[in-house]
Amino acid sequence: MRKTLLRMTLRQLQVFRAVCEHGSYSRAADEMALTQPAVSLQIRQLEELVGQPLFEYVGKKLYLTEAAEALRRASSDIFGRLESLDMQLSDLQGSLQGQLNLCVESSAKYFVPHLFAEFRRHYPEVSLNLTVVNHALVVRRLTLSRDDLMIMSQVPQDMALDFMPFLNNPIVAVAAPDHPLCSQQTLQLQDLTAHALLIRESGSGTRRACEEYCNQKRAHFAQTLEIGSLDAQREAAIAGLGLALLPRHAVRLELEHGLLRELPVAELPLQRSWCVVNIRGRRLSPVAQAFVDFIRSERPSIVRLAERFAGSGKNLAGSA
Repeated sequence: MRKTLLRMTLRQLQVFRAVCEHGSYSRAADEMALTQPAVSLQIRQLEELVGQPLFEYVGKKLYLTEAAEALRRASSDIFGRLESLDMQLSDLQGSLQGQLNLCVESSAKYFVPHLFAEFRRHYPEVSLNLTVVNHALVVRRLTLSRDDLMIMSQVPQDMALDFMPFLNNPIVAVAAPDHPLCSQQTLQLQDLTAHALLIRESGSGTRRACEEYCNQKRAHFAQTLEIGSLDAQREAAIAGLGLALLPRHAVRLELEHGLLRELPVAELPLQRSWCVVNIRGRRLSPVAQAFVDFIRSERPSIVRLAERFAGSGKNLAGSA
C-alpha cells in the first residue's frame, strides 16, 4: 500500500462519496454543509494522495475516473465495516443499534412498513432507510451492492443470491364497480381480454409476472394502457379506464370501501412469493442479520400481520 494513502481522512472520503452520489460539487457542498471551495479543496487533497485525477468534466457533466471508481468501492467497504463495528459494539452493550438499508419493489411498499414496525418493537433503536423502486432497478441495485437487503417477488436466477420466501403475493383482477365484468358470477381469464387492461411500466415485476402468466394461458389483450406507477394504475382502475391485475394487499382499502371490485376469475389469483434477498457470500451487518432472523422465526406472525391489512388473507403463507 502507498504510505500516502494512510493520510486520507474519513471526512475527505465522506465529501468524495457525496460528490460521487450527486455528480456535483455544489450539491455535495449543500449536503455536507460546506462551501463549494471547501469541497474542491478536499477533492484536490485526495487527488494528491491518490496521485491521479478523480473527476473530469465532459461538457457540463461530471464523470468519475477509473481511479475514482476504485476509491468509491474501497470507501464503501470502509464505511460498511465501520457501520458494522458500531452495530457490533452496540450489540455487546446489550442493545442492537444501527440502520437497515432496505430496497423493495414498489408493490411491496404497502406491507414493508408494517413488517419493519413489528421488527422495531423487538429492536427499538434500529432505524430504516427504505428505497422503493421497480423490479428492474432492484436488480440493478443488487449489482451495485448499495443495500443491506432486498425484498422482491421474482428473484433473478442468473445471479449469485441467497433468498428466503416468506409471504405470498396474490395478484388479482380488479375493476371499478360499474365495470361490465363486475356483474358476472364467474369468469375465465380469456373473458377479460375484450376489455382494456391497465399495465405498469416496462421494468415492473408485477407486469412481467402477469405478462408471462397471460401468455401461458393464451390470454392476449388487444387494448392496453401503460400507467407509470402502481398508485396511478390503481387510481386509473377506480376512474373506470380499464381493469387491472394488482397485488391484493395493494388494493385492500379500495376493495373494503367498494371503490374497486375483485373479479371472480377462475385462474386467479396468480400466486407469487415475496422473498428477502441478499448477495451470496456478502457478510450481513448485525442489523441486517437480525432482520433476516426475525423474518425466519416470525413467519407465522408475519402471515397474521399481513392478514390484518391484506383483505381476505387467503393463501398468504410463503413457501420455503
